Amino acid sequence: MTDLREIVLTIPVFLLAISFHEYAHALTAVRLGDPTPRYRGRLTLNFHAHFSWLGALMLIIAGIGWAKPVEINTRNLRNPKTDMLWISLAGPTANLVLAVAFAMLVRLAIPWVTPASIVGRSVVTMLYLGVRLNVLLAAFNLIPIPPLDGAKVANALLPSHWGRALESMEPWGFVIIFVLLRFFGLDRLLYTVAATGSRILL
Repeated sequence: MTDLREIVLTIPVFLLAISFHEYAHALTAVRLGDPTPRYRGRLTLNFHAHFSWLGALMLIIAGIGWAKPVEINTRNLRNPKTDMLWISLAGPTANLVLAVAFAMLVRLAIPWVTPASIVGRSVVTMLYLGVRLNVLLAAFNLIPIPPLDGAKVANALLPSHWGRALESMEPWGFVIIFVLLRFFGLDRLLYTVAATGSRILL
């Protein structure tokens, strides 16, 4: 992400996307019996509660960022394994819902925007970025590498010994993700998924 205008327009979209994503995790956890997110101040759409400087830096460097993970105490959940599946899926699902909402706004806005309207074109660009970024975040978070949601989904679905193997990767998770993004083409794959998803929605 090198275009300054695109970076500026992406900032509010990114903050909204991570706020909805983490709020969805927090709300689902609370509904399933764990009050920890409420006590930690995460049951909110205020981006200050969810913001991660590392995630924001990676958005600028690699074009893909993340928020501060919501802390969950599985001992408070009624059915820990099943409940963690739903909690983990809640974030990416929230991003897909936001992507659909942004796509609808793009369709509504385009007929009213003239080529000469700089503000109008900027608004449409920001809405389009909202579609693309939310699809991108949903796809990124479903990668089965801890601490991403995909690892928690896999942990809930796989036998226990595979789940423990995944959990053992967590201290190195972000390093692995960074290497895959920068040197093994994961970023290009994710951008392709985001572009395809955006075309489908638009």
